[in-house]
Amino acid sequence: MSREIKRIAVFTSGGDAPGMNSAIRAVVRTAAFHDLHVYGIHRGYEGMIDCDIRRLEKRNVGNILQRGGTVLKTARSDRFRTPEGRKSAYESLLAHDIDACIAIGGDGTFTGASIFSQEYNIPFIGIPGTIDNDIYGTDYTIGFDTAVNTAMEAVDKIRDTAESHNRLFFVEVMGRHAGFIALNVGISGGAEMVLLPETDTPLESIIERLRKSAKRKKMFSLVLVAEGNKSGRAREIAAQVKEELDMFDIRTTVVGHLQRGGSPSGFDRVLSSRLGFHAVEGLMNGKENVAVGIVNDKIKYTAFEDAINKSKTLNKDLVRMAEILGR
Repeated sequence: MSREIKRIAVFTSGGDAPGMNSAIRAVVRTAAFHDLHVYGIHRGYEGMIDCDIRRLEKRNVGNILQRGGTVLKTARSDRFRTPEGRKSAYESLLAHDIDACIAIGGDGTFTGASIFSQEYNIPFIGIPGTIDNDIYGTDYTIGFDTAVNTAMEAVDKIRDTAESHNRLFFVEVMGRHAGFIALNVGISGGAEMVLLPETDTPLESIIERLRKSAKRKKMFSLVLVAEGNKSGRAREIAAQVKEELDMFDIRTTVVGHLQRGGSPSGFDRVLSSRLGFHAVEGLMNGKENVAVGIVNDKIKYTAFEDAINKSKTLNKDLVRMAEILGR
């Protein structure tokens, strides 16, 4: 039997991602439409432990749709990993008579929600918010599209200077465990090679590919490097390539946290609005301990256990295409 939901809390946790504010706005406005009370938990699980919880009205989420980051702030919480920390968090929710929670974040956020829900029997729905796009059960996560566009713009600018000076650039983008950003930026930015955590590209193969480029008198190139690829970070690879191929003028650029910031793209605003809307209505319809996502443009709810433990794989056709188009 579905529980009666009257008061819900929403929070963001882990790394920030463009579009989180759009999701918060959608949660608050959808809840208000259904006459539910909404509370915002500031600083994620840390704020839940410290009872940093405030009522949110529709007016509190006006003019945040276009803003990057998260108005609720975010944090990683070591205290929430402990039974004592989770007990304090539960007492904070009880103090505000909160019936259910909506957690916006990645797999670490969902893991905390799953454990907490099992211990204290409070329904949770997760909204996947991470630029890495590595959450199972959804085609896209909040922030991924914006991060790709931000990195692509950087690559376009780097290409201009690379061509002007006949330079070889190694460009590093985020992705410690997943290459979704690097793959998409590599294709859209016309990179000669894309080095991914999911594929093994030995240094010897990189050097041989670039040597062939030099023989074709192609002295400017872009190599896209995901930070977690097996051959090393961009600067490490560049230094080793320089030892073997001194004919190249080599530079490295790390796009870094630029990818997390900035106004969300139109795609991310619509995606996060849809996920926030269906998170609220999912709770009202008895959904709990699931992540809401979009698969083939349709809303799908995936059990936390699967969202956390199952791996989301790269599109092999895109990997093959990037290899062919870069030659």
